[in-house]
Amino acid sequence: MPSPIILRLAGRYMRRRSLQSVLFILGVALGVAVVVAIDVANASSGRAFALSAESVTGRATHQIIGGATGLPSELYRQIRLDLGLRDAAPIVEDYVLAADLDDLPLRLFGVDPFAEPPFRSYLETIDVAGENENAFEALTQFIAEPGAALISQTLADRYAIAAGDTLALRAGDQRTAITVIGLLQAGDNASAQAIDNLILTDIATAQELVGAAGTISRIDLILPDGYDLDQIRALMPPGATLTTPQSQSAALSQMTAAFELNLQALSLLALVVGVFLIYNTVTFSVVQRRSILGVLRALGATRNQVFALILTEAVILGAIGTLIGLGLGVIFGRAAVGLVAQTISDLYFTVNVQSITVPALTLLKGAGIGVLASVGAALVPSVDATRTPPAGSLRRSALEAQTIRLLPFITAAAVAMNGIGVLLLQVPTPNLLISFGALFFLIVGGALFTPLALVIVMRLASPVAYRIFGVLGHMAPRAVVRSLSRTSVAVAALTVAVSVIVGVSVMIASFRGTVADWLETTLGADIYVSPPLLTAVRATDNVDAEVAARVAAVDGVERVVVGRQVNVAAPDFPELPPINLVISTGELVSGQRRFVWTNVEQTDYWPALEDGAVMVSEPFAFRRDITPENNTIRLLTDSGPETFTVVGVYYDYTTDQGAVFMADNVYRQHYDDPYISTVSAFIEPDAALDTVLAAIRSEALAGTDLLAQSNRDLRANVFEVFERTFAITGALRLLATVVAFIGILSALLALQLEQTRQYGVMRAVGMTGRQLWQYTLLQTGLMGGVAGLLALPIGLVLAVVLVFVINVRSFGWTLQMILSADEFILAFAVAVIAALAAGVYPAGRIARLLPMRALRSE
Repeated sequence: MPSPIILRLAGRYMRRRSLQSVLFILGVALGVAVVVAIDVANASSGRAFALSAESVTGRATHQIIGGATGLPSELYRQIRLDLGLRDAAPIVEDYVLAADLDDLPLRLFGVDPFAEPPFRSYLETIDVAGENENAFEALTQFIAEPGAALISQTLADRYAIAAGDTLALRAGDQRTAITVIGLLQAGDNASAQAIDNLILTDIATAQELVGAAGTISRIDLILPDGYDLDQIRALMPPGATLTTPQSQSAALSQMTAAFELNLQALSLLALVVGVFLIYNTVTFSVVQRRSILGVLRALGATRNQVFALILTEAVILGAIGTLIGLGLGVIFGRAAVGLVAQTISDLYFTVNVQSITVPALTLLKGAGIGVLASVGAALVPSVDATRTPPAGSLRRSALEAQTIRLLPFITAAAVAMNGIGVLLLQVPTPNLLISFGALFFLIVGGALFTPLALVIVMRLASPVAYRIFGVLGHMAPRAVVRSLSRTSVAVAALTVAVSVIVGVSVMIASFRGTVADWLETTLGADIYVSPPLLTAVRATDNVDAEVAARVAAVDGVERVVVGRQVNVAAPDFPELPPINLVISTGELVSGQRRFVWTNVEQTDYWPALEDGAVMVSEPFAFRRDITPENNTIRLLTDSGPETFTVVGVYYDYTTDQGAVFMADNVYRQHYDDPYISTVSAFIEPDAALDTVLAAIRSEALAGTDLLAQSNRDLRANVFEVFERTFAITGALRLLATVVAFIGILSALLALQLEQTRQYGVMRAVGMTGRQLWQYTLLQTGLMGGVAGLLALPIGLVLAVVLVFVINVRSFGWTLQMILSADEFILAFAVAVIAALAAGVYPAGRIARLLPMRALRSE
């Protein structure tokens, strides 16, 4: 515990330099807030999914999961009667869209009311008219009346739905009305969130809604310990699997792990910028008091007391900043959770987040990061303050001389850190932590070149600036180098922030360009007919095969390609989510399909598919190690596990979970599935697209709830999802820039305080306030220019690592590197403008400085 004298000295300094203290606190607060916000958003989405999964799993110990075509209802009778398992419950589960509620995704849950009590308690909490009673009448209606449904009280309150109201639900190619006959009550907030998007019906109603007559999705079981599972497997159809709810949830959680880790890593970049800010502020506090610290040392203060003084200030300000950051993090988390949940729903599975979750571990992590970052950044200047002898402390030039002497060592450290980063990238591992560690070394290593870059650029800029601005142009670059120990840290912080802008912008542009190029070849049809899609990886709903014939009969349609999409199990990969199986009656790509590799000629792959082979997407091959040598995969079909030869790996950016592509004739041989999912129409050369599209909607799709979209509209929808996916990344870029802006503002204010006497001398010898203003802004502009120049190569390296290493190890995609001069020009402009904007206030203060007050010495 620091002595009272140390605490008083620290408190007095923080009060006298209140603006710098506020900037220190703000830098820590924003850095911590970004980390906490991303953690809160990830935790809230994860908890919402977990609660939703638990709400429909209940107390089940095991589950029999159907294959592509579900389970026959007869299996439930056999399980219950032949095996005598009374704790068994049939389930029909799917997602539907509530047309009356802005197409809100709802989780349809069809149950047998008489089998439910051991598993779930929904039917014990029905409220008909807001009287909070167990309503036998509602339960009777639920069982006896077709189209009856129960929804949660929270959903009803949000959309003003009452018992007796009807809802139109979109499922497959139909829109069906159901009647809300009661509301499900929740005992606590967690339970309320768990059932918020649930719509409960009986088995028959659910089967009718999703077009699954005679089949169920799964059977929930409560089995005693040691039960012989082989008895159950003996009754199961070949395409079914017996699993536990825990393994199902774990497999689904794996889907978002890389996405969440990438967000956390990007959030830490803002903290890295914040650490530079903290280091900068503490360094200035030491520099400004070098004479005072020298006097204290001369009067007998020990090294430890000086060290404790500096560190105590950092701990106090860091703790205040951390507390504010935790609060801001929760607020930012509320905003971020919507973006994260939307991205998860777009790309992985539907998740409905109605409240945020703030884990204690997140707050502890944020507090630890904030305080440790403050203390860690303050250590170097604190140690420096203790090592400088009293006489040296009284000389302002001592620190700058030391910085110049250290320049070769700082540059060597920069080279070493970059070397370590490059070596880490060579490690052949899918571990993302190593990749992000390499990225950290490269970014910080690049930032350590800042002092050298400042010295070189200022020397080169001095004669040019002299010709343009006269004597001020000669003075400003020298002033930047003369204060190298302070200016270099501020410029480094801005460099890191702008390099993040460059790297992430290039990565997003490369992703966008790659997807646009891929869509050009992949979307070969003119018109696409499908049910409303919920996510990119969820198997689409059942559509009557007659729809394809009706579309083909429309005038102007030359031919159609029918598609089907289902989820199937792969026995060799039980720890991974079910496989997304894509089926087609023909090829949709325009021109030649692009392969990562193929074992057949380009013109022979489709005949090979019709002969029973399959091809897989690049992410699928990456996650399951499919190579030209290891080119087989087992899928669970209606007749049991079947081995398929993989003839090629194709480029696909639909989902990072990957897909298996199979010809329709092969799929129908192995799966008893009468349904289709999509119809793609190619129109005749002389037909008008809008006319044919209107005819398909009015003739072929009359009485259905299917969507018909042109190629152009579908492409626009894809990019709408793309923009939503990267919205959170854009927000992180902005926050990193804000933190850097605060850093350079803090540096300029501190420089102004330190050089007040020098500015007073300038005014006394005839320099006008306007000239001082120009002099200060010229310094800041030069600093911003160096930050921008240095950020461009660092940002490019960051982009290369993101595109070719982290993206591949996270998602398995190969992206084209697309460089645009606009991205680099914009980033350079941001650096200069941010520096100039940060310099406006200090420059104004300096311009108004009175020589008499500036020259007065304490």
